[in-house]
Amino acid sequence: MLAIVCPGQGSQVPGFLAPWLELPGFADRMEWLGACAGMDLVAHGTTSDADTIRDTAVAQPLIVASGLVSFLALFEHPAEAFGLIRAGAGHSVGEITAAVGAGVLSAEQAMVFVRERGRLMAGASAVTPTGMSAVVGGDEGEVLAAIAAAGCTPANRNGAKQIVAAGTSEQLAALGENPPARARVIPLQVAGAFHTHHMAPAVDTLAGYSRAMTTRDARLDLVSNREGDVIRSGQEVLDRLVSQVSNPVRWDACMDTLADMGVTAVIEIPPAGTLTGLVKKHLKGVEALALKTPDDLAEARRLIREHGETATQGTDHPTWRMLVSPGKGTVSLADSPRAGRTVATGDRLAAVSTLRENLAVTAVHAGQVVEWLVEDGDPVAPGQPLVRLHPTEDA
Repeated sequence: MLAIVCPGQGSQVPGFLAPWLELPGFADRMEWLGACAGMDLVAHGTTSDADTIRDTAVAQPLIVASGLVSFLALFEHPAEAFGLIRAGAGHSVGEITAAVGAGVLSAEQAMVFVRERGRLMAGASAVTPTGMSAVVGGDEGEVLAAIAAAGCTPANRNGAKQIVAAGTSEQLAALGENPPARARVIPLQVAGAFHTHHMAPAVDTLAGYSRAMTTRDARLDLVSNREGDVIRSGQEVLDRLVSQVSNPVRWDACMDTLADMGVTAVIEIPPAGTLTGLVKKHLKGVEALALKTPDDLAEARRLIREHGETATQGTDHPTWRMLVSPGKGTVSLADSPRAGRTVATGDRLAAVSTLRENLAVTAVHAGQVVEWLVEDGDPVAPGQPLVRLHPTEDA
């Protein structure tokens, strides 16, 4: 079972794009996405220095565009991906890349959205001197307590004993002066306290833009940064891309979900390396590949052949559709429609109770209930099929 993961800000390094430009059509596609973003992404990926591409307004469009174009190189026909990839996930801005790969947004929509995301987050960062520091090692409870005591926010919980704290310069200094036991506090070269309340002004503007955007439901399972739950609703994906800007990233929970789904191989698309390292530490026994240059394509295609699924996971005219569990927990079918009943888009069909919350399972398409694949009270895993629907004419 194969998953594709998409890196976030901080993964970019000077010149990382240069070897990819040798692939036919790669430069043309990057120039087109650069035109959508209003900047020369080819230059930023090849000749711009570290300070230039560290700028949030540059880094975010560069990362998303590079991921989108290099992803196409994995498959002779890009549509093949929907039948071979079980799940997709992205870290922070990488969730935008994943959303395009799953068919929720077009590449052009994504580039406009990420351009504005980067610009707005850079603007929010300029209001108050803020930043981020990685806390590596130590007991998780003690680390979280130390972050809270300093007034910081655990903005990224990355697993593998790595939590990123965010806050004002004074708060981060206090954390550095009083580190948790057996842990190191490492200041990061980022321009602001991302995924905290400091980004609220960016959220408000992005929410307005999102109301003018159209989406399609995901054609594969998307694992969300919010709590590691699985989502397919295009509108919910977009809503989460907006709210994610000021909320913590739970990459640890995303990796737990991939494990629960039974993923056996992970490919990280460019600029690759960071997530692969976390996956190797957190998901023992899972093959993980960082797709850094075209030289890695042969190994990536081997993983696709050996771990890709061949079942159809969504077509333009399906005879049935599957709803899956959004998280790990216990399913409740107390008020669920029986087989043969017709449901409308948005109807609540079931609920999954997790350790943290009660997640609703709603119909993302209108249809007739064909059969339930679970019983009331069953334990379920993220992405586990729950019910089959036969689409109705308005689905």
